[in-house]
Amino acid sequence: MKKSSPPPMIFFFLVLILYSLAANFAHPVTPTLIKVYHLSDYMFGVAFAAMQTTNFLFSPFWGKLSGYISSRMTLLICGCGYACGQLLFFMAHTEGLIIAARCISGFFISGASVACLIYVVNTSSDMERGRNLTILATIQSVASAFGYLIGGFLGEFSLGAAFLPQVFCLASSGLLFFLFCRDDRRPEIASQPLTRSTLVRDANPFAAFMQSRQFMTALFAILFTVTALQNLGYTAYDQCFNYFIKDQFGFTSAYNGAIKGVIGFISLVANATICMSIIRRGKVNRSVAYVLSACTLTIFAVLFLDEMRIPFLIVNVVFYAFNAVSIPLLQDMVAKKAEGSDSNLVMGFYNATKSLGGIIGSLAAGFLYAKGASLSFVVAGIVLLLATGFAFVYQRKTAPSPLSTRR
Repeated sequence: MKKSSPPPMIFFFLVLILYSLAANFAHPVTPTLIKVYHLSDYMFGVAFAAMQTTNFLFSPFWGKLSGYISSRMTLLICGCGYACGQLLFFMAHTEGLIIAARCISGFFISGASVACLIYVVNTSSDMERGRNLTILATIQSVASAFGYLIGGFLGEFSLGAAFLPQVFCLASSGLLFFLFCRDDRRPEIASQPLTRSTLVRDANPFAAFMQSRQFMTALFAILFTVTALQNLGYTAYDQCFNYFIKDQFGFTSAYNGAIKGVIGFISLVANATICMSIIRRGKVNRSVAYVLSACTLTIFAVLFLDEMRIPFLIVNVVFYAFNAVSIPLLQDMVAKKAEGSDSNLVMGFYNATKSLGGIIGSLAAGFLYAKGASLSFVVAGIVLLLATGFAFVYQRKTAPSPLSTRR
């Protein structure tokens, strides 16, 4: 009897497009929600930080659990769970309930984010891994931007017009992931018994972080510092930008979504050209530092243009394009250092460092905005400058020695 071939990667990427679109339907209407319910200005940062906190805490847990139950089962659970969290977010009208709903969403977002990375790493050959990780990051970046666009226009009708389609699409994507993805469990992990005591131990997020000792090295520590700082700076900037154009320029959710749609198109072009070229040439470690330098310079340029709408928006598009290039490069750097049975833990820890940066960045954006509308841009620029510095340190430590180059 002929053995059936595994589902091709294209099915995974197609479902990922649906998931990434839906995950962003509510973002452009969140500033409107805060205004409608007369919540404090800092809530845009606090609500996002609540989501990122559970994302951060449970990323290693989902990385561990996915080794037992497979990435596709994790995506099924987390797609449906994320849908429930967003339904609660839509129904919540007070600050406490909104924070609780965002915590629930973040718990399941962490599982979906980690499972997507693990699935690509586990099911790609060494030759395909860099390309597939770039496609993964490009889809997440571009589809997220177009999801922003769709949500922005839906939000012109009502808040429910953005939230309810999101709930349906997230749950549907979880089911489709399960149906169209292969079982990627590693035999050396899946063969181990998953007892109640093991699950309880691994459900402890701090115990899960202790497992990083299995793979942590000085180079990994520098690399994870870069990823944390990059996401901290980006999140502080992005969260402030979304609220800034609503609060300062009076843009509606449709304008907010349209701007992100343009950014998504530019990001697609940048990743398909610049990023793919860097990965093909094998110069990722050297190039990422220069890409982060470009992000830093554009942020500082924004500080001089915050009262000129058109130049302000143009420079922002340039920033988002360079940031979109940096993400797959960093993912590729982490994935190349992830080896064997530790790959699940490494990718889970990588997602956790990004979430940690997101927590601090979103809180900083919210509370700094209350002090001054442009303060978050200043902090984001300083943080990305630090990320650039650590990226240059990593580049120097991983560069081949002159002796080996002569050979």
